[in-house]
Amino acid sequence: MKKSKIYLGLSFLAISGLVLIAADHADAPAVTGNASDITDVYAFQGQNTNNMVFVINTQGLLSPAATAASTFDENVLLEINIDNTGDNVEDLVIQAIRKNDKMYFFGPVAPGTTGTTSTIKTDAAIGNVKISQYGQTPIIATQNEYKFFAGPRDDPFFFDLGQFRAILSGTAPGFNNPGTDTFAGTNVLSLVVEVPKSTLGSAASLNVWAETKRKQ
Repeated sequence: MKKSKIYLGLSFLAISGLVLIAADHADAPAVTGNASDITDVYAFQGQNTNNMVFVINTQGLLSPAATAASTFDENVLLEINIDNTGDNVEDLVIQAIRKNDKMYFFGPVAPGTTGTTSTIKTDAAIGNVKISQYGQTPIIATQNEYKFFAGPRDDPFFFDLGQFRAILSGTAPGFNNPGTDTFAGTNVLSLVVEVPKSTLGSAASLNVWAETKRKQ
């Protein structure tokens, strides 16, 4: 990997706050289901309260058979953008990209450029993890104060699509409790990184969004 490689954004999902959840399981046909398709973004305090955990899920609605065949794309950069000044422009990025059977992580670090183009900040490498395989024991790597995971997971997002459509059509007054999990039995490819809060600045709140960017 060379810092001169330029990556252009394909998918975008924005969220803000301390405990963050967002989901999008249906994109344009050119994106849906491939390595650029972001389904969920999560950011939350770790079990170690001095740390923050960031999660990007991609390639949603994978059946077990499709999960076994799905992989991260070596030409797609996954990037977590962090705004700690409140201006909706990224002050820090955490980047991850696959090389062979491992996922490599960089940051949190100031981006070379803001917006839809990026270069990999190879001088800010923080660690790597072997990509977990479907049906095998998950591999979690700990390096210094950082933790990393990359691989398949059960889709964590709960949504009752049938009831939602009934509400929209006027045949139901609201959601049931607990309702039906439309995504039950499907999987995603997850990227998880845990970092010390001290690497994110001193702001009381953060704006966080994720992008996937394909090498040009």
